[in-house]
Amino acid sequence: MQQLSIIIPVYNEKEKIRKCLAKINEVDLAPFGLAKEIIIIDDGSQDGTSEILKSWKRENCVIIHNPTNLGKGAAIARGIKSAKGDIIIIQDADLEYDPENYGLLLKPILRGVADVVYGSRFIGDGPHRIFFFIHRIANGFITFLCDLFTGLNLSDIETGYKVFTKEAINSIELKERDFRFEVEVTIKLARKKFRFYEVGISYYGRTYAEGKKINWKDGIKAVLCAIKYGLKFW
Repeated sequence: MQQLSIIIPVYNEKEKIRKCLAKINEVDLAPFGLAKEIIIIDDGSQDGTSEILKSWKRENCVIIHNPTNLGKGAAIARGIKSAKGDIIIIQDADLEYDPENYGLLLKPILRGVADVVYGSRFIGDGPHRIFFFIHRIANGFITFLCDLFTGLNLSDIETGYKVFTKEAINSIELKERDFRFEVEVTIKLARKKFRFYEVGISYYGRTYAEGKKINWKDGIKAVLCAIKYGLKFW
């Protein structure tokens, strides 16, 4: 039986982490012929998340604790190195992205037509919380740059739902430690000619008051990252 590795980078999510893990446990992967492996990377949480995770133990779960906050990209890279699955999916701990979408995300890979699948918040008929206007503009511009440099036609480069075959994700070296991971992984995999698919997902976004972490500085970093990796391969 093939295995799906669910990588969850976590930083200060004590209000959401229990519900996130419960939702993941509810997902039945048996119809897809997949076993489930959960890899949680606690990235230096200081709000009580670490204590919650220490009390949450399951047979199919690996919990990695970073002593300090290294960034989302670094946490994901560490999770990928530990993953045993044939397919790897990134799951944010804040539940802006619903694990009920796993079936949609996995289908192109399980059908053998895709190596990489992105869950887009801008296509499909699932429920979408309305974006901050500036976030939509920034995401659109970053996506445009990545499409320009890779020749792809993605609609949502910054999506938190990214799925990879083990072969694809292990073929590249990830260096970015923060949210620039999204740009780096896209350009590097596209340049290796892996097959990309995009599916529409539901999105339950949250405000800064509710704990959203990405900000305008991350947007500027992502733009510069897209230019760096885009021009590097030309």
